[in-house]
Amino acid sequence: MINVVFKHLNILDMRRLDLIAVLTLLTIIICTSCNKEEENFIGIKNISFENYPKVDGSTSSSVLNVMVACKLLGLHYAWMGPGVVTEWTLHPEYEELPEQYKDFFGQRVKSSKTHGAFMNLIDGEADIILTHRTISPDEKAHADSVGITLIETPIALDAFVFVVNKSNPVKSLTVNQIQKIYTGEITNWLQVGGKNASIKVFTRPRNSGSEEVFRALVMDGLEPADFPASSIGGMAQVFGEILYNEAAICYTFNNYKNLQARVPDSEVPKIAINGIFPDEKTVKNGTFPFISKVHVAIRSDLDHDSMAYKLYEWLQSEDAKSTITECGFLPK
Repeated sequence: MINVVFKHLNILDMRRLDLIAVLTLLTIIICTSCNKEEENFIGIKNISFENYPKVDGSTSSSVLNVMVACKLLGLHYAWMGPGVVTEWTLHPEYEELPEQYKDFFGQRVKSSKTHGAFMNLIDGEADIILTHRTISPDEKAHADSVGITLIETPIALDAFVFVVNKSNPVKSLTVNQIQKIYTGEITNWLQVGGKNASIKVFTRPRNSGSEEVFRALVMDGLEPADFPASSIGGMAQVFGEILYNEAAICYTFNNYKNLQARVPDSEVPKIAINGIFPDEKTVKNGTFPFISKVHVAIRSDLDHDSMAYKLYEWLQSEDAKSTITECGFLPK
């Protein structure tokens, strides 16, 4: 009887030991996998806090700017900012920053919004910028006046999307219908299969990233009607207006909506264009009509031996693609 009990206990001990061994093996595999990911990341040789370029950019590219800096400098990062229409932001783990570089991200990795970033690049206050668009006519005029030309290179793709109130039965619009809504030719949702309600058209200010992309990509040379009372300042405010206006329509970048605004389609739905819904697949295969590009821009006179130029080259390389993907964009 005693031998049977001991035999039973030994079996239990063996099972326990087997379980411990399996858990230990899983831990090793997970840790090894994490280490491999870190080892597989290829950055820029000799980049440091001291020589990191002055980087600026748009609101919608701020996550990419911060993540790139953190990865290249070996810092951990975390998301901050809950809320339905409040913007989420990415931040470095500040306790990891050396004391003398506590204000590093305030000085070297900025988000002056699209127009501000372009002006800073032209005026020499930034070495390199990331934005969702190329230079605007106003910015080009300023650059010409001071004898500066820019080099702008696309590095990622994103969907440019239109959003409506969740009570709106309209699920798809054609390119032509979108254009006529914004030229003022279509003024009632009933004209496009919706409810009998005047369309509340929202826009963004001139020189903002989404407004200039809207004009170039969507309107394609057509002049939008003037909706002065409907211009929305901040990108996050778009979703507040759409949430509380049943007849509203506006536009934004898909990745910003998903990653920074974090407003689900159940609250503020995106609509299909020409029957094609904006998602990763339709952007990747190029079937969605409105695909915007994230650009990296530098001044044409930038020293090719500078760290800023090395960062410009790195952002176009295969080594940057995993970081671009982690930020929700599709590498170009």
